[in-house]
Amino acid sequence: MALDTEIKEQLAQYLELLENNIVLKASVGEDENSQKVLELVEEITSMSSKISMEKVQLEKTPSFAVDRPDGVSGVVFAGLPLGHEFTSLVLALLQVSGRAPKVDDKVIKQIQSINKDLHFETYVSLTCHNCPDVVQALNIMSVVNPRISHTMIEGGMFKEEVEAKGIMAVPTVMLNGEEFSSGRMTIEQILEKAAGPADASEFEDKDPYDVLVIGGGPAGASAAIYAARKGIRTGLVAETFGGQVLETLGIENVIGTPYTEGPKLMAQVEAHVNEYPVDIMKSQRTAKLEKKELVEVTLENGAVLKSKTAILATGARWRNVGVPGEKEFKNKGVAYCPHCDGPLFEGKDVAVIGGGNSGIEAAIDLAGIVKHVTVLEFMPELKADQVLQERLYSLPNVTVKKNVQTKEITGTDKVNGITYADRETGEEVHVEVQGVFVLIGLVPNTDWLGDTLDRTKMGEIIVDKHGATSVPGVFAAGDCTDSAYKQIIISMGSGATAALGAFDYMIRHT
Repeated sequence: MALDTEIKEQLAQYLELLENNIVLKASVGEDENSQKVLELVEEITSMSSKISMEKVQLEKTPSFAVDRPDGVSGVVFAGLPLGHEFTSLVLALLQVSGRAPKVDDKVIKQIQSINKDLHFETYVSLTCHNCPDVVQALNIMSVVNPRISHTMIEGGMFKEEVEAKGIMAVPTVMLNGEEFSSGRMTIEQILEKAAGPADASEFEDKDPYDVLVIGGGPAGASAAIYAARKGIRTGLVAETFGGQVLETLGIENVIGTPYTEGPKLMAQVEAHVNEYPVDIMKSQRTAKLEKKELVEVTLENGAVLKSKTAILATGARWRNVGVPGEKEFKNKGVAYCPHCDGPLFEGKDVAVIGGGNSGIEAAIDLAGIVKHVTVLEFMPELKADQVLQERLYSLPNVTVKKNVQTKEITGTDKVNGITYADRETGEEVHVEVQGVFVLIGLVPNTDWLGDTLDRTKMGEIIVDKHGATSVPGVFAAGDCTDSAYKQIIISMGSGATAALGAFDYMIRHT
């Protein structure tokens, strides 16, 4: 598998950074896929004097391990780590050679403290933009701790194995032969699930903040930057840095940036936040907010963080359609990310629920992969932009059903169909499909707040023009609020507004 000129030039630059010798151990046969993997390994080997190659027999063929000359690293790629996984390959080469991974020392110590054997396998597709984070996290864990190993398995080269295990969503991670997780996870979340949560006592001794931001998406990051630039003590607590934007592939409406992708954008945003003295606490979920002398935020681990002001930027999550079969067949044919999971439905029939921009973009993308797409829209007309509708209707393998209500997703061990009803006649129709993609909008992540502050009937936090909520000293920004439009650029602006509002409040009241 010869690398194209641009990728080869990029790789050559990275290979200059190798710190010590490494050996690529290839397990290949005579089949076409093996030859592709062998060609890739040989090409990489030829590009640096610090890389050598051996032919070995590994657990999976075709595959190759990235090892040190004096031992194994535990990092194996089964299939071709190209597409979105090219960065995973580059980082593995560098880290096995001795280059330190860019993670907190606290995380490194957590990994090193694991004293049991953990063998992870991650099934990926090369179009999945969620997969690299998981692959790279597990590779780091393998490099740091000799009792941990990880194999990335590219589904396109191991279709029979994917079918046999019933894998219908990526990334799917197996641990010691049992399913461990499905979907995007940070290294902190993987560690918590595999080895148990970090000690909550590390949060208890933290001094009160001037501003505590809850949420790590565009609104939360913007708020943290604006607050920190005021020279005040700023903290940020988030389950996942990046938020909902990590699920977005192509982004073309961030002014000044004609095109970017969600993970790339939020990596740049996180790097920007790290330019300032913001105390970032990842992989933490909030459970309660109280206004006492200070604002007190209780985490799910029981720790309490205190601050003069707080900014709620908890974002939103995909809305469930709420019909029988959705929960039962999640990751068994029910999916929410067409970019990630679409390739697993190649040549099959699928349904897309939702006629807004997200749903129609998904239908267009899927139409290029699957046999047929049926779009189900609740309203009498599609809500997507006209340009998207025109493109959709030009596709020969798409059927659009408007003014219909989804009633049930059917299946046995996986999805085999969907039932909808015509809203005018009440007539029910069952369509045989192997996949259902749900894209019907967002729900704010505000359930944990209860009746602490004023929210709309949809659960959105009500804010004024300064970002202030009904609780003095508590502000909110982004998709968790009652803002009229949910856009990345609007969330960033509202985060800045909330930070400035919180700073003004603190100056007036302290």
